[in-house]
Amino acid sequence: MTDFIDSDVLIIGGGPAGCACALYTARSSITTQILDKNPSVGALAITHQIANYPGVTATTSGSALLQLMREQAISYGAKYKQAQVYGIDLHSDRKIVYTPEGIFRSRILVLATGAMGRASTLPGENEFLGRGVSYCATCDSAFYKQQEVAVYGFNQEAIDEALVLIKSSSRVHWITKSKPKSSSTGMHILTTAPNVQWWQYTQLIKIEGDESGVKQIKLRETRKLNMETVNVNGVFIYSTGSMPIIEYLNGQVPLNTKGGIKVDDNMKTDIDGVWAIGDIRNTPFKQAVVACSDGCIAAMSIDKYLNQRKEIRVDWVHR
Repeated sequence: MTDFIDSDVLIIGGGPAGCACALYTARSSITTQILDKNPSVGALAITHQIANYPGVTATTSGSALLQLMREQAISYGAKYKQAQVYGIDLHSDRKIVYTPEGIFRSRILVLATGAMGRASTLPGENEFLGRGVSYCATCDSAFYKQQEVAVYGFNQEAIDEALVLIKSSSRVHWITKSKPKSSSTGMHILTTAPNVQWWQYTQLIKIEGDESGVKQIKLRETRKLNMETVNVNGVFIYSTGSMPIIEYLNGQVPLNTKGGIKVDDNMKTDIDGVWAIGDIRNTPFKQAVVACSDGCIAAMSIDKYLNQRKEIRVDWVHR
């Protein structure tokens, strides 16, 4: 007979979305279990400094903020376990999740594994991640005011993020190894901005720096043998794009047109008893505060669902 580890709510993912959801469900006296692959990975965990999370100073690192979120959820009764999920079974009322550390079972399953999924492809990318290399201009542009930065990528995400950077950086080096799609929006604004240098048909070869962070990059234009050196303090990489982490679902949960998990306004999927929150939905606003909002919405919806309430009970009147 299989020994299951049971809970009312099982959350796969220990990022801001998962921790926020766990905080709310645990406070509502709903037994809650978080399964986290690794507390040191994920978009927030690798962020060197937080500049745009309400109430948090810019001296706080992403990992420190995430640890506070985790500890707060645990303090209200949520259980936290580091475990790699390799499969799930959604074919019964009780959702089953398989890990090397045991088989977990719950009434409610919350998918919060994010959308990092970005493989390092450039020399120096891992070395300077959080020290000049970033995947989010919206998050980190404030650290590069009146400094030179590079944006690598020709997709819509790269264009949108470069448009953020031109507002504050002294110069933006936009590097594209292929021609952007004609349907891309914002191209005219970007290519005519006085502080943008567009390196067309150019490949980013290497990122270099020292203990303080990124100092320069090596570029090579197509059909040219020699590399060029460009001095920059920040490098924003969008060459591969971000993809929701959904492999462990084995196609059991419907997706939206953008490849993320499809949900309604309450973060509920088309599968009864399954919610999805945070970047796994592949929304255009991949911010910690948005992920936390998803977690809060899902938790209150789950509370209503489990307790068969007609209305959602707001958190500040809980006893």
